[in-house]
Amino acid sequence: MFYIVTDSTADLPKEFLEENQVGCISLSCVLDGVTYGQGKELDPKLFFDMMRNGKMPTTSQINPQEGYAYLSGLAKTEKEILVLPISSGISGTYNSMRIAAEDVMNEYPDCRIIVMDTTCASLGEGLMVYRAVKLREQGLSMDETYAWLEEHKLQFVHVFTVDDLFHLFRGGRVSRTAAVVGTLAGIKPMLHVNNDGKLINIDKIRGRKKALHALVDYMEKKRKNYNQFDDMVMISHGDCLEDAEYVRDLIKERFGIQNFMINALSPVIGAHTGPGLVALFFMGESR
Repeated sequence: MFYIVTDSTADLPKEFLEENQVGCISLSCVLDGVTYGQGKELDPKLFFDMMRNGKMPTTSQINPQEGYAYLSGLAKTEKEILVLPISSGISGTYNSMRIAAEDVMNEYPDCRIIVMDTTCASLGEGLMVYRAVKLREQGLSMDETYAWLEEHKLQFVHVFTVDDLFHLFRGGRVSRTAAVVGTLAGIKPMLHVNNDGKLINIDKIRGRKKALHALVDYMEKKRKNYNQFDDMVMISHGDCLEDAEYVRDLIKERFGIQNFMINALSPVIGAHTGPGLVALFFMGESR
């Protein structure tokens, strides 16, 4: 049986990772002069409270040396490893893990490692890991699982809204003028992750509640003729659990879906979106 590895930006709960034998390598977040990452974690609620109080975090990708250290440790016991990192359109982590995997396979020739560009992030990446676990449980090989994920990866739909445009401005997603004017007008942008795995602004909605409803409207549009994977829908949030649960209840009412995973954003993802993000992840006809 092959081993699955993801990274901390998949925003999956520790319990899921442990129960399903999924490895996780952490990206780093620096906040108030302290570096958090592998072996040193920061509580999401505390993290977002610090952001609300004006602290500005920075993040860094996995570098090839960190990837090598992690994978070489696994290669001593695992002979097949499937690595599912954050989209190359958002982070250089994929490329670092690819370089690391080549070095590890040169040192451990009896170990095979596949590093996939998931084009996913947050619980979209988490949903891909979930599907990989299910395929492994069904007895598919690593190559068969990789092929299935590659065939379907552009059907892992990401759509989200944020409450504060300032953090999107910091990340270069909106202009300073758009951030100021939009904030004054109560504009809540709706974004998605496109086929290249990049964050794209797709709509502007006035008011928080309307923005949350718009997420579910988008889901209805994308899953209309593609609902065979309704066994799991995932929702991540930037310390706004009630809003995430509101979206969940809308989905339950509209589609009858019952199986959800809701989890807080990791600091590395949250650093670029700020508090108040609600993101919805599911499988649909297209992104």
